[in-house]
Order: sequence, then structure tokens, then C-alpha cells
Amino acid sequence: MAIKFQYNKTSLGELGKQLKMRQKALPTIKSKESALRSEVKKAKDSANDYLRRLEALKAEYDYMVALWGEFDGDLVRIEDVDLTIQKIAGVRTPVLQEVKFAEKEYDLFSSPVWFADGVDILKRLARLGIEYEVFNHKMELLDFARRKTTQKVNLYEKVQIPGYEDAIRKIKRFMEDEENLSKSAQKIVKTKQQQAGEGAML
Repeated sequence: MAIKFQYNKTSLGELGKQLKMRQKALPTIKSKESALRSEVKKAKDSANDYLRRLEALKAEYDYMVALWGEFDGDLVRIEDVDLTIQKIAGVRTPVLQEVKFAEKEYDLFSSPVWFADGVDILKRLARLGIEYEVFNHKMELLDFARRKTTQKVNLYEKVQIPGYEDAIRKIKRFMEDEENLSKSAQKIVKTKQQQAGEGAML
């Protein structure tokens, strides 16, 4: 990214302001990146934990696979999922509050005894599955924000701050050269005037 500037004091002042602003903002952006990195790891670990628990729960009830054929799928369904928003390092992330289930009445005498366990198992599986999805989504949101923040850190650190410093150096050098040339020109003029004055006296 080429920084546009002019070789004058106004441009030098403006570039100085831009440089200070970025140098001041950089530590804050870096700490945000670090916080996001940590939160991404936590969300990923939580998502993986819920996935492990979900797989373990499925395996625990694999022996009932033959029975599920006679289970009435309409007995329990998810009615609502209650989510809230939590801000983490400025990123809005979902938090699962509650999973609401709607259960259909069934005859305890004519239905198999294990139906009550089946309803309970399905509710636990559904809740774990939803918790996994929420943490997975949270991880994706935080990771996206972390990548954007990392890009900004790199932009400031590797492109803009060195670019502004280089531009300021060039302007200062130009102004010093201009000042030196001006002083040299003044000396030459003065010397010529002195020589002309001495020549006129003779």
C-alpha cells in the first residue's frame, strides 16, 4: 500500500498523526487478537467435548437399536430453542439457555415399558446435539473475528506503520536537503555580493 504524501510540513503533520494513531491502536488490537484466539480455543474444546458426549450417549444406547423401530417418533419433538447473545471481545456469540420439548401423551399400559427411557434418551441426545451446534457456531464466529483482527494487526505492523515511518523520513530528508540548499545558495549569494563590493572599492 503506497502512502500518498507531499513534501511539505502539512503533509508531515498529517502523516505523524496517522502514525501515532496506529501505534496507539496496535497494542489494543493485539490484545483483542490474543483474547479471541483464547476464546476460539475454549469454544472449540467445548464443541469437541459436546461431540464426544453425544457420541458416547449414542454408543450407550446402541443396544436398543432393534427397539427403536417400534418407537413412536411423534412422542417427543423440539418445540423451541431459547438462545441469548453474549459479547466476547466485541463479537456477538450465541448462548444456549433452554431447549423446550413438546411431549405427546401415550398409554403407559399398552406401550412398551422402555418408551419413557426412549423419550428421555431422545431429549438428552437433542440437547447435546444443539449444544454442540451452538458452540461450533460460536467458534466459527470468533475465529472469523480473530482472522479479521490478525489481518488488521499485520496491516498495521507490516504495511502501514513502516509505510508512514518511511514517508515521514523521506519528507524530513527532503526538507533538510531543501534547507541545506537554501543555506548554501544564501552563502553563495553573500560571497558574490562581498566579492562584488570589494571589486567596486578597487
